[in-house]
Amino acid sequence: MARFELRLDASAVNALMAKAFPDADPGATGMVTALSPGRATLVRPFASHMLRPGQLVSGPSLMSMADTAAYAVILGHVGEQLMAVTSQLTMNFLRGARPGDITAEAELLHLGRRSAVCDVRLWTEAPDRLAAQAGVTYALPLS
Repeated sequence: MARFELRLDASAVNALMAKAFPDADPGATGMVTALSPGRATLVRPFASHMLRPGQLVSGPSLMSMADTAAYAVILGHVGEQLMAVTSQLTMNFLRGARPGDITAEAELLHLGRRSAVCDVRLWTEAPDRLAAQAGVTYALPLS
């Protein structure tokens, strides 16, 4: 297993993301609640606009949360490299996500000079009732 070293803590990642996206509502993007080597947990409070017909959390809401979680775990490990960009996101919807706060756990699988690869798991009910799983790759800026 790879050994990862943090450069920023959870509060620093939240502050950095707020600074980089000043017009974004923190409740709409999720907040980092835990950050450790190779892992990040984010929570996005539930809002009724996240629902699709059928009273389930929409796919775009889950995809946005997966991308944000991957970005957060990467920033925690590379520091203030805001130009890291999504280059691939594959989403697997496993079951309908019932209304509730979205929790995302991101695991850093690979961190290289040019790319970072994450696995993200999402749920609204409980971690043993995953609503979705995503594989997310970010391209990192050349330094």
